[in-house]
Amino acid sequence: AENIICILAPNPSPMTFEGTNTYIIDNGELAIIDPGPLNEEHFDNILYITGGRPVKYIFLTHSHVDHSPLAKQLSAELNTPIYGYGASDTGLSSTMLSLIDSGYDSGSEGIDYGFSPDYLIKNDQKFDLNKKLITSIHTPGHMGNHVCFQYDKILFSGDHIMGWATSMVSPPYGDLTQFMASCRLLQTKEFDLFLPGHGDPIENPSERLEFLINHRLGRERQIMETIKNSPLTALEI
Repeated sequence: AENIICILAPNPSPMTFEGTNTYIIDNGELAIIDPGPLNEEHFDNILYITGGRPVKYIFLTHSHVDHSPLAKQLSAELNTPIYGYGASDTGLSSTMLSLIDSGYDSGSEGIDYGFSPDYLIKNDQKFDLNKKLITSIHTPGHMGNHVCFQYDKILFSGDHIMGWATSMVSPPYGDLTQFMASCRLLQTKEFDLFLPGHGDPIENPSERLEFLINHRLGRERQIMETIKNSPLTALEI
């Protein structure tokens, strides 16, 4: 898309597909979205693209270890503050916080437990980038602190909406109730393009959102049908 560069981190895996997408918006001023994992090659590539120019913002969609750890190193190198919704346990529902209190551990992608942004983002907060706005949209579900960023009619959708796979929603840091509400929130807005944290651009945003919602509802119906006659463990289901 115009004024947007994608740098692919060299961290392919079953969780990250071909790797993490780090985005740079360059419209005369610079913003970085999702610096990615700790990796010197990726760090050097980002510095090469920014070319020694000032970077106004480092934005984080969320704090999994394939998205956030490089932020601190980049922030120190570029003298640029880090913007995020909060630490890794921010934005969680009372249900998920009670799971954590009871000792339930996450089975999802690695959590960046040390993540601490310099500035805390609020929902629907506006950031000026050379007289154009970047707007934050809090989209908990994949993680409680997950944020998407809107630029014109483009949405940097992080790991909330991807084209290559449905998003992993793994308790206690992932919450399917929140995920569904966030999907429905995005349905109320108009976008031409999603740029996800992994995989290719999504050129049919409304169709992808509808598919993901229906996919989750279909899974729910399958589970309810399976347990209607007798209780079963998760593995048995």
